[in-house]
Amino acid sequence: RGDVRGVATRDSGISKNGSKKATFERGIELQAKQTLFAEGAKGSCTEEVMEKFGLMEGSLPQTYGIGLKEVWQVPKENIRPGYVQHTLGWPLQHNLFDKNYGGSFLYHMGPDIILIGFVIGLDYQNPFLNPYKEFQRFKHHPMIEKQLKGGVCLEYGARALNEGGYNSLPKKMAFPGGALIGCAAGTLNVVKIKGTHTGMKSGMLAAEAVFEHLSEDSRDNNTIELDEKFATSWVHSELKEVKNCRQSFHMGLLPGFIYNGLATKLFKGREPWLLKGSGAKDSTSTGLAKLFSPIEYSKPDGVISFELLSNLQKSTVGHEHDQPSHLKIKNGMETVPVDVSLHLHSGPESRFCPAGVYEYENPDDLNKSKLVINAQNCIHCKTCAIKTPEEYIRWTVPEGGGGPNYKQM
Repeated sequence: RGDVRGVATRDSGISKNGSKKATFERGIELQAKQTLFAEGAKGSCTEEVMEKFGLMEGSLPQTYGIGLKEVWQVPKENIRPGYVQHTLGWPLQHNLFDKNYGGSFLYHMGPDIILIGFVIGLDYQNPFLNPYKEFQRFKHHPMIEKQLKGGVCLEYGARALNEGGYNSLPKKMAFPGGALIGCAAGTLNVVKIKGTHTGMKSGMLAAEAVFEHLSEDSRDNNTIELDEKFATSWVHSELKEVKNCRQSFHMGLLPGFIYNGLATKLFKGREPWLLKGSGAKDSTSTGLAKLFSPIEYSKPDGVISFELLSNLQKSTVGHEHDQPSHLKIKNGMETVPVDVSLHLHSGPESRFCPAGVYEYENPDDLNKSKLVINAQNCIHCKTCAIKTPEEYIRWTVPEGGGGPNYKQM
């Protein structure tokens, strides 16, 4: 009937040229009566399920941000346990009507740990913007630098996150044989910068729906009643209350602030109107390079700010080198990297990737230019599957065990 029957793990022991190595092992099929997808933002299986069952029909396209984060160990006298700091403004926004969306978070944890991060909406227009370098520049603000002074950066990482909210939820979370939960469905509350509570609750609702479904004779209908439960839950109500908040920042920083104040204190989701933001995928928002000027970033000092590849070591990322790249150019889009991304947008993937995966050989000569994909650097943030022009990258699962090895993130 076309139902989801489970998932299959990837074959391992395949070389770059596609031949089977001595270590080859066939993947395993994990079959189930119901499969709940909790892959987080832009999951590879989730994307296939959404397309197959048309789950996003009638919804606005999901929009995303890229979150970069570091874990610091600092002198104990720098710590105020429980201290929470969120900021907007410098260095991302330069005036009250700047449409770049994003800001920072900083948390103190006893006895000597600071978690610091920077989030940038991937609907930014300037192709020369570099999220990693914006983060490094941010740490040199006097208010931030004094908190990190004398400390050591222990870990670095990055991940894409949902920002579309209520307007970009799938019209259907359940489908024959399974359902989407958590950030796979886009339940993050971007105003609170929180998604754990909504993700957990969506999973609880799905568990209840699966239990009820399996307890009944439902052979003629293999779709659980999750959508009905979700529509009457506090998660749905919480997301609806802030349904236009993220989108309001498309009017600029100050209008967004004003609207968010009204929405969270007065409207609470009762507005009869719908703000669509750009109303399009983040990949379409990148402007032409000729309309923007390159951004000058200061050289990292190696104490507070760091070169990307040296910081990448702190993610302890690792992949089997002799395997096919899990970052694939989609069929029919082989010319897009050079002819569109590099020629029209000056190769933004070489800047927005937080792991230095993408670079161009001979970028100044389009006749000799070539995209190089350093898949072994990938920290599985999924940004390339979101922001590359025309979404020419398809993110697939690498051989088991590959990726970042976070310990304190």
